[in-house]
Amino acid sequence: MEQQSVTVGIGPVSFEDVEAVARHGRKIIIGDDAWAEVRKSREIVEALADHPEPHYGVSTGFGALATRHIPIELRGQLQRSLIRSHAAGSGPEVEREVVRALMLLRISTLATGRTGIREQTLRCYVDMLNAGLTPVVYEYGSLGCSGDLAPLAHCALALMGEGVVRDATGTLMPTSDALAAAGIAPITLAEKEGLALINGTDGMLGMLVLAIIDLRRLLKVADITAAMSVEGLLGTDDVFADDLHALRPHPGQAASAGNLRKIISGSEIRESHRTEACTRVQDAYSLRCAPQVAGAVRDTVDHALRIALIELASAIDNPVITLDGRVESNGNFHGAPLGYVLDFLAIAVADLASIAELGIESTEAGTASRLSSETIAAWVYCAIM
Repeated sequence: MEQQSVTVGIGPVSFEDVEAVARHGRKIIIGDDAWAEVRKSREIVEALADHPEPHYGVSTGFGALATRHIPIELRGQLQRSLIRSHAAGSGPEVEREVVRALMLLRISTLATGRTGIREQTLRCYVDMLNAGLTPVVYEYGSLGCSGDLAPLAHCALALMGEGVVRDATGTLMPTSDALAAAGIAPITLAEKEGLALINGTDGMLGMLVLAIIDLRRLLKVADITAAMSVEGLLGTDDVFADDLHALRPHPGQAASAGNLRKIISGSEIRESHRTEACTRVQDAYSLRCAPQVAGAVRDTVDHALRIALIELASAIDNPVITLDGRVESNGNFHGAPLGYVLDFLAIAVADLASIAELGIESTEAGTASRLSSETIAAWVYCAIM
């Protein structure tokens, strides 16, 4: 099992890990380094539980009630109430792969030891993910400025044995029945754990990681289809020359132009109209500007990738257990870094789709017969950037 599993430790999970778990049902295990940090930080939380000074989320209320001391016998109820009150999403269900990515990423943060979660709570989360149980999370309700409180609360609700989930076959059922069938005991939350389970940006990050994975593949296809449009319309590859793109040295543009040169290189169709009889001054925008648009999308994806990698290496919670053992309130749960790049990607992808549609519309009926064997082979050529 270990060879087929993703190991989650105190460091970040990779893009490959996220896709393997989210889309392919890969199981996870928690590394020994993570268990050690989880135990250490929980000891800090428990030591503060009886401390005479107030500690946010441990012995106090939340938000406007942060100054109110909560008696020990009511703290478990407070944590449960926090989850129930925030599990208030609405609208369509979020895709299973996004919820699984969210769960993995929250587990990854819990495993850093910066949240003060108990071992049994983390173990329950892992068992639920490995059993293929996917809490029903709804599309609307996450504010973003406060992270993914609502989506994460629906997952935390399942840990408590409440709400509804879909099992590994996609069947909708009460969480209590699903946990019982999987042999998993629900969790009774203790101090700080409700906050630790919902103060994160894991829904946004999960969507961003999966989007970047898909877009990097789509960009290869975009260059291939652009080359096929050039050939189908008897266009020229002269505009993809390296020295022309060096005059405007955006790295993504250079990469896309290089891919187009590589794909069209040696094309019999291109050579067939490289004559004086061809009087066309220049090709249509959708052909000439393909590297500029696809290249700008590439650069946008690279920017989003940089943000995603930072976020994957982050431990987001409020309050957080610092490396030197302090329990500190903070604002790291804000979703601005992820929300901005997700909106940026949506703009870029819409433009990429637009120029691709124009290329398709411009291509004459029956031009597929003109495509060279070299260009057809490019569909299965994966060596482009």
